[in-house]
Amino acid sequence: MSYPTVLSLFFFSLVLGDTTPSTPNDYDVMQYVDPLIGSSNGGNVFAGASLPYGMAKAVADTDSVSNQGGFAYDGSNITGFSSLHDSGTGGQPSLGNFPLFPYVRCQNDEVNGCVYPKKERRTRYDSGSVIASPGYFALTMSSGIRVEMTVSHHTSLFRFQFPADSESRPLILLDLSDLSDTRQDNGTVSVNAETGRIVGHARFLPSFGSGSYTPYVCVDFRSASGIRDNGIFVNSRASTNVKDLTLPRSINGYPLPGGAFVRFQKPSDGTVLARVGLSFINSEQACSNAEREIPDFDFDVTHATAVNRWKEKLAPIQVSREGVNSSFLRTFYSGIYRTMINPQDYTGENPLWQSFEPYFDSFYCLWDSFRSQLPFLTIFDPSALARMIRSLIDTQRHLGWLPDCRMSLCKGFTQGGSNADVVLADAYIKNITEGIDWQAGYSAVRKDAEEEPYAWSNEGRGGLDSWKSLNYIPVEDFDYKGTGTMTRSISRTLEYAYDDFTIAQMARGLGEKGDVERYETSSTFWQNLFREDQTSFINGTDTGFVGFFQPKHLNGTWGYQDPNTCSNIDRSGRACSLQNNAAETFESSIWEYQFFVPHDMNALISRLGGPAEFVRRLDYLHDTGITYIGNEPSFLTVFQYHYAGRPGKSTARAHSYIPQYFNPNPAGLPGNDDSGAMGSFVAMTMMGLFPNPGQNVYLISAPFFESVRITSPLTGRSATIRAVNFDPEYRNIYIQSATLDGRPYTRNWIGHDFFTEGRELVLVLGRNESQWGTHERDVPPSLSKRRAHFSRPRPE
Repeated sequence: MSYPTVLSLFFFSLVLGDTTPSTPNDYDVMQYVDPLIGSSNGGNVFAGASLPYGMAKAVADTDSVSNQGGFAYDGSNITGFSSLHDSGTGGQPSLGNFPLFPYVRCQNDEVNGCVYPKKERRTRYDSGSVIASPGYFALTMSSGIRVEMTVSHHTSLFRFQFPADSESRPLILLDLSDLSDTRQDNGTVSVNAETGRIVGHARFLPSFGSGSYTPYVCVDFRSASGIRDNGIFVNSRASTNVKDLTLPRSINGYPLPGGAFVRFQKPSDGTVLARVGLSFINSEQACSNAEREIPDFDFDVTHATAVNRWKEKLAPIQVSREGVNSSFLRTFYSGIYRTMINPQDYTGENPLWQSFEPYFDSFYCLWDSFRSQLPFLTIFDPSALARMIRSLIDTQRHLGWLPDCRMSLCKGFTQGGSNADVVLADAYIKNITEGIDWQAGYSAVRKDAEEEPYAWSNEGRGGLDSWKSLNYIPVEDFDYKGTGTMTRSISRTLEYAYDDFTIAQMARGLGEKGDVERYETSSTFWQNLFREDQTSFINGTDTGFVGFFQPKHLNGTWGYQDPNTCSNIDRSGRACSLQNNAAETFESSIWEYQFFVPHDMNALISRLGGPAEFVRRLDYLHDTGITYIGNEPSFLTVFQYHYAGRPGKSTARAHSYIPQYFNPNPAGLPGNDDSGAMGSFVAMTMMGLFPNPGQNVYLISAPFFESVRITSPLTGRSATIRAVNFDPEYRNIYIQSATLDGRPYTRNWIGHDFFTEGRELVLVLGRNESQWGTHERDVPPSLSKRRAHFSRPRPE
């Protein structure tokens, strides 16, 4: 379906109120999963065929400026069809290695009559021909070739259907390139003269990290009429006489185009199948992966297997469709689907060290995913999360540090704190135990807090001497022990404080009493950068708010950063990314970071003038557009009204962002999906339970469905959220009263045992805010008040 058609149908359904009556568990949720959501307008999603956490990810690659996930549904050109991708990333495109490209024929029936270089061969496609569903992607090129693809875990299977043409003499090439043209020295490719099997490898650069990686590929073809000939190409010339090629790194800084091709007799059934095996070990393993996983080239069986895998994964959550616009169902289930694209399970494909532990890659990045994606998996797929935690701990065991960002077997860049600390703590306090050595995990997070790595641009924390002596990260810090970007002093201070709090929660559960006191004390260091008399002007007008975080020098004197700098309405255009326009906050403003004290909202609210003033300030953040819901620091601010005793305002904010910024069309995400971060924000917001990560706290708001049922994969018990007086027009969005397992419940938050014990939460809704959840005793716990609530649930 073309982008204009999808968009028009979406708004048409909103006008007509397209609804489908039903009760939970009487429908197949797959009908509501649309991988094309976020495939334009900078969503950067991977829209192609994948298994849950699969390594093989097949899709059409385009030449769009937003092709980070390979395919962008924006009218750009097709440059090839490749099988390694990441999803939702910002910055440079990631992976896209070894694209295939088909031709119906070469001009004059000469191999040099085909066009080989990527920039010259790019071609249009029929936008109305695009089909994407879990485990499947297809489109029709302007040449008339229909290209379908499906996958197993390490292998892609492409089905090229050529137009009925008596002159058809298909050629399919494999290019030793990637999306960003980062190929380094000595890429090699060989084609077998008899079978047409192509094997190759090359070294490439990661998109947001240090080092390099070497993938291997093995391509086999099947055609009813057989192979005609084959060979290699270099730049724009090809030969059937040469079967092996080694390419230099580049010519004038650009990788020299090159690869191999196979030419076919006219297919009697119009079809050529291409099986693409992948590995990071060697070409032999790439071939054996393909032979083991898709031995018979059976496209339909491979596709059906992929669909069944997705059905199994999506099964734990069922919502009522009664009175619900189908657009909300598509937004919801597609968001859940995207939480399982990355990270990717590379177990058995890690060439860096030998281990019996799982290995996951494409943590891209934990700064993005610790907030809701990985907490969502504690509910939805705890076994997979346990394997990810084991992988993170094993990475620290072999490389010395927990990663903050990791992709393509490389160390990614650290965006702020040591955010793996929050990820591990969140899993620990929610009793994720399957195969995890929690003593090793605790040693790993404690090392983050105590030792500074030489390259803290890639791992761990920088400035630890200042952190321990001054109790903040200074602007223009003096740090001779490690290297990193000397910026983000405010956001790093706030994130280090929260990281330390989460370490303290692990310490409590493991009986490390001294560490509990130590790290809870350092978790209060955020207060050292709070300047009581700091004002804020926007467009020359005083906002009327006083008291903001500010940078501080080594000697204790204040620096200055405009609280509006790097905000969504900052007219200077500063992005405050890691590489460009860096400031003392990362990818966000002081205005937004003033709310990032997720472990001690009680103390923060006091600092900001009390609950009423806190609510007024939070309103200003959202109402003036300072915050940007397309970036992760905004997520928790939608729900922080809970801590001031105004849970109804959190629900109202959620409904102001969905569906305005999150809706089921290719442009339906407000920013890049960040490996499912946006998807998990949508899923948990629409469920009505949003996590405060690293804590045993879910903030309760009115769900977008009359009932939600979540079956715990760990215990088999089903937790239920039921909305009484549910209103399909979403006017009844305010909770009037609640019961938990039949008993009155006034807290505006709930713990993780709700899911594991299969409890029932009934919410009575109305059109106006009520007194429910507003009293001091009803708000979630904070470090400075009621510490006892920060405890680990008892084991099942």
